[in-house]
Amino acid sequence: MKKNTQELGGVLCALLGGALWGFSGTCGQYLFQRGAVDAQWLSAVRMLAAGLLMLVVGFVQQGRAYCDIWRNKKDAVRLVAFALLGLIGCQYFYMVAISHSNSGTATALQYTGQAMILLYSCAVARRLPTKLEGLGVLLAIGGTFLLATHGDPTNLAITPAALGWGLMSALGLALYTLLPGELTGRYGTMVLLGWGMVLSGVVLCALIRPWTLPTALDLPALAAVLGGAVLLGTVGGYTLYLKGVAAIGGVRASMIACVEPVFAMVCSAVWLGTPFVVMDYLGMGMILATVLLLARESNRRSKQG
Repeated sequence: MKKNTQELGGVLCALLGGALWGFSGTCGQYLFQRGAVDAQWLSAVRMLAAGLLMLVVGFVQQGRAYCDIWRNKKDAVRLVAFALLGLIGCQYFYMVAISHSNSGTATALQYTGQAMILLYSCAVARRLPTKLEGLGVLLAIGGTFLLATHGDPTNLAITPAALGWGLMSALGLALYTLLPGELTGRYGTMVLLGWGMVLSGVVLCALIRPWTLPTALDLPALAAVLGGAVLLGTVGGYTLYLKGVAAIGGVRASMIACVEPVFAMVCSAVWLGTPFVVMDYLGMGMILATVLLLARESNRRSKQG
């Protein structure tokens, strides 16, 4: 009974974590549509604020051990690379993609990064993809094609900027996943995210200087930034997802968290009135199928190996 309750809690945490990530993207779309802030401002402020909150929580939980990663030069360099290449690529490019399209489309495009991770892993291992992995890659390509063209190769259904930034965010997702390596097991995900978010936020603030950018932050916009993008979408989303991973394992949690693009699409359509057509739903479904197939195949290979 206790095990069933723990598993149910883990499923709910992973599900809610993915939903909050999707909601965070829709909050970004809401802010961009209103002209409250731009993608650069939101990315810098969101990452710095969320990182500082994670650092506070980390120091309360772990004390001085939270700084252990900085005592190893090699690990510190890898952390900096993770922050500047993985987190900025994943978070900043994603927000820019939303500003050129919508949260549902941008999130779906970002998820094609799973196929990039697979191809990289196959190249490193010098092996060909399995049949299921090959099918997953084809689904990712087909889903991206449908999102970008609605099935008509002579006409783009989204802007070239939206497609380009979306695929750049997919590359960022791949780097975000691959760069930490053994650091995750050695220090924990919250250590990497806390320090990584602060580092990337500081760098973005230095480059973008958000205090010089025009804003129109009324009470609803502030709620979307602080409540939706920072507290719920970033700190809350990652915390719940990691609790889900601890309870039911990374493979199951990642599959359940695939609700993110679905929730982003639903939020965007219901809350902001974003129009979607059949080809959009089909393209998103194909990309989601890619993630599920690759997760199941990865789980199967890990059990065999």
